[in-house]
Amino acid sequence: MRDQITRRTTLAGAGLTAAVPVLAACGGSNASEGDEIPAGAVLPTATPSAGVVVGPTSDVPVGGGKIYGDLNVVVTQPEEGTFHAFSATCTHQGCQVSKIVNHAIQCSCHFSKYSLADGSVQGGPAPEPLPPIDISVANGQITVS
Repeated sequence: MRDQITRRTTLAGAGLTAAVPVLAACGGSNASEGDEIPAGAVLPTATPSAGVVVGPTSDVPVGGGKIYGDLNVVVTQPEEGTFHAFSATCTHQGCQVSKIVNHAIQCSCHFSKYSLADGSVQGGPAPEPLPPIDISVANGQITVS
């Protein structure tokens, strides 16, 4: 008996070929294996619930700030000796804020800008200010909770 390729066999093969990449995309992520978080990634809005030392005050420049991406926190020092902490999640679409330039916290996803002093919106599509996070400074170390 001679093998013939029928229309049914061809369509079934095409369907299987199309399904393989879709199923592969549904597989697990390697992000837990130490990969870097891609720029613009949407991150959870949770912040540390217990006091966590984020680093020394010397890491946060006067008139600027530092983003602690692993904690999803941004710490600012708008004036010498005055420190504030905010969630690093942009209130527009949940991207992590990415830089601090010209006295503003900025999100590179859609260019929202926030105040260093109080997290209020200074520009862009963000509808709400960055939520504040409790902060304390002792012995030159910054702790957020």
